[in-house]
Amino acid sequence: MEPIRAPRSSPLRVHELQQEQWLPLSVLEAWSFFSTPLNLAAITPPEMRFVILQPLDNVPLHAGQRIRYTVRPLFGVPLKWETLISEVEAPNGFVDTQLKGPFALWEHTHMFAAHEGGTKMTDHLRYALPMGLLGDVAHTLIVKKKVVDIFAHRRKTLEQLFPTKGS
Repeated sequence: MEPIRAPRSSPLRVHELQQEQWLPLSVLEAWSFFSTPLNLAAITPPEMRFVILQPLDNVPLHAGQRIRYTVRPLFGVPLKWETLISEVEAPNGFVDTQLKGPFALWEHTHMFAAHEGGTKMTDHLRYALPMGLLGDVAHTLIVKKKVVDIFAHRRKTLEQLFPTKGS
């Protein structure tokens, strides 16, 4: 599964973040956890107050699925966000894209592969802010650090949820 690529002619300044993390889980166990939208709240920083705004049926994650929620990423201000699960290759990965929210572009590719008795999870995030130069300034001053901090929190939380044997 390859990350989605925006057209090269896009005037947006696209930023990327890639992170790998080894999990002491089988690929199927990792898939089960990450393909359950309700688990997103468990790995989101608590100060963001992530709340899903709709009842979720108990069907497996699937392409075309939409998830609506609110988050409070900055200064406690609630933002509505709608995510589309745009691609699914169970149990190897999926892509979520923002349909409505604060970004001009948000594409998060989640990939899972068997590796050294567990699973190597790879996140590839491509995002862009609206508002041209003002968005670039906001990225430099606030947003880049916030995105990095969210993924650092996620890494730490996953290490606590799924400790390696002997830890």
